[in-house]
Amino acid sequence: MKLNKIKLLDKFGKNIIFKEDLSKYSWFNLGGPAEIFFKPDSIEQIIDFLGTIKNFHKIICLGAGSNTLIRDGGFKGVVIKLSPKFSYIDRIEKNILEVGAGTLDKTLSRFAADNSITNFEFLSCIPGSIGGAIMMNSGCYGDEISNILISIKTIDFNGNLKEFKRSQIKFNYRGTNLPKDLIILSAKLQAKTGDKSLIYEKIKNYIANKKNSQPSQIKTCGSTFKNPKDKKAWELIKDSNCNLLSFGKASISKKHCNFFVNEGGASSEDIEKLIELVRQKVLEKSNVRLELELKIVGDTNNNG
Repeated sequence: MKLNKIKLLDKFGKNIIFKEDLSKYSWFNLGGPAEIFFKPDSIEQIIDFLGTIKNFHKIICLGAGSNTLIRDGGFKGVVIKLSPKFSYIDRIEKNILEVGAGTLDKTLSRFAADNSITNFEFLSCIPGSIGGAIMMNSGCYGDEISNILISIKTIDFNGNLKEFKRSQIKFNYRGTNLPKDLIILSAKLQAKTGDKSLIYEKIKNYIANKKNSQPSQIKTCGSTFKNPKDKKAWELIKDSNCNLLSFGKASISKKHCNFFVNEGGASSEDIEKLIELVRQKVLEKSNVRLELELKIVGDTNNNG
């Protein structure tokens, strides 16, 4: 279905961009253009937009891009990315925070620490936004966002608003059973009071541990593969002698071999080919097929 570009521009103006370069929105700095890029400022605007493009089903929602590889052909459809208006934190009750889905995990962790709220410390080490963190049940150091979640407010691609309580969502390791045609708008989270100095100390230790064990200041999108049950993905990669592999300008971090790197000048195809090469070698050596934690979206080339 062809969308009327003039109609979209008339209605949504600066919130609509055609052929927007998606490499700006991925931590790999890779990816082709989006056919239509929509950055809404309000829930009402999302509803209006989804009503305008009704029956145009090729839609994805992009978060902070910290765990997303966008293919070289870009995305031939609609990419929705929430504007900064969806980044907010309100303490609506003593024990409840309401947080916009666009809020960065580390911003929320800092807010919690400043307000003597505990159990948010682990978020200081997770790149990305709250919406993405909930969709993939982000976690580290024994904590997961599902442990502090009360409910989420969402909208589906047909414009229907729905609230999900924590008990209605099935969380698993780095995933949920939430429908794919869903945009998380906000979340309510448990605000438990703690000792501010202990909270700051915990965050400091987490950040130091992360700095020592994971690469930083490079073009990477975090963990590439999920850890299989009772195993570590990085150990399987190392045991399969994959830690020194590269493909084109894509390589594996010397600091942590579950982190794949754009050395500069890599294509998304380079990263994806390296992923498949490592996956195959690990399967041959360990009889384990690694599952992606990284999300791959888009088309392989400009004709795809």
